[in-house]
Amino acid sequence: MILATPSITRYPPAVTSLTAPFRSRLLSALTGSTTGRPDWVGQIEAGNDAGFFGVGSAAWAVHGGMPTLVAGIRALLMQTLHPGAMAGVHDWSRYKEDPLGRLSGTIQWLIGVTFSDTAMATVESTRVQRFHDRVRGTYLDADGLECDYAAGDAELLSWVHVVFTDAFLGCHLVWGGPIPGGPNQYVREWATAGQLVGVANPPRSQAELRSQLDAFKTAGILKSDERVAEAVRFIRKPGLATGMMPAYRVLFAGAVASIPRPYRRMLGLRRPWWPAISVTRSVLWLVGRILGTSSTSEVAARKRLARLGLL
Repeated sequence: MILATPSITRYPPAVTSLTAPFRSRLLSALTGSTTGRPDWVGQIEAGNDAGFFGVGSAAWAVHGGMPTLVAGIRALLMQTLHPGAMAGVHDWSRYKEDPLGRLSGTIQWLIGVTFSDTAMATVESTRVQRFHDRVRGTYLDADGLECDYAAGDAELLSWVHVVFTDAFLGCHLVWGGPIPGGPNQYVREWATAGQLVGVANPPRSQAELRSQLDAFKTAGILKSDERVAEAVRFIRKPGLATGMMPAYRVLFAGAVASIPRPYRRMLGLRRPWWPAISVTRSVLWLVGRILGTSSTSEVAARKRLARLGLL
C-alpha cells in the first residue's frame, strides 16, 4: 500500500483510555511501531545535510499533513488501472497476506525521501529500484494482447509517479492547508523523487501532471477488468483491525469522491450519496487529535537541521 503517516500533526494530543488502543493500532499500521517512531526515523535525525527539500518546502507541507491518509488510498485505487502495474502487484506483491508490511516499506521510502538527508533518500530510492529489478512478467493489455513488463519500464515508472503525485496533491488541495509556492511547486519538487527511482520525464507543473495522467487514458493504455475489481474490493476492506474500520470506510469514501469521474467510472465506483468530503474532513481532524504531536519524521528532520545550523 501507498499510505503516508503525517510527519507531525497540528493538534494537541487527545489520548484517553478509550482512544489509546486506536492510536496504538493506527501507529503500528502506519509505521510498524506503536510509538510512531520506527528505527529509520533515527536515521533522519542523524543525517549530514539539508536533504532534497526542507522547512518551507511544498513536499514537507503536503507529506506532513493528514490528507496523506486519504491520498494513499486514492493512489492505490488509481494504480490498478494500468494492466502492467496491476500485474506487478498481482504477481509479486504479498499485499493480501501482509498489507501492513508493504505499507510500512512504502512509507519508509516516502518519508525518507521527503525528510531525510540526501544520502538516506538515495539509499531508500536504490532499495526501491532493486526491488523493481526482479519484478517481471507478462500481462494482457487493453486490446487483449500479451505484453512483457518489468517494474522498471519507463511507462510503468511514469504511471506510478504521476498517479502518486496526482493523488497526494489532489487530496491536499481538498483537505489540506496552503502549499508553499502552490501546486506547481509541489509537482516540481516531487519530480526529484521520481528521478531518484528512475522516472525519465516527471511532470514539473500541475498542467503537465494532468496532461501526462490523461495521456494514459486517451492512448487506450488503461484497463478495467476482474483483476482490478478484485484489488478494489481488497482496498475497500483491507483486513484492518475491527476498531479501525469505521474511520477507514470514511477515508475510502473520501478517496473515491476525490477521484475525477472518468477514472472513478473505470474503477466501477460511484461517488458516495452522502457528504463524503465533509465527513472525511471531520475524521481527519479526529485522527489528528488522537495521534497528537509525538516525535516523528518532521521533528527528527528539524533536529538534524538545527544541529547542522540550517534552521
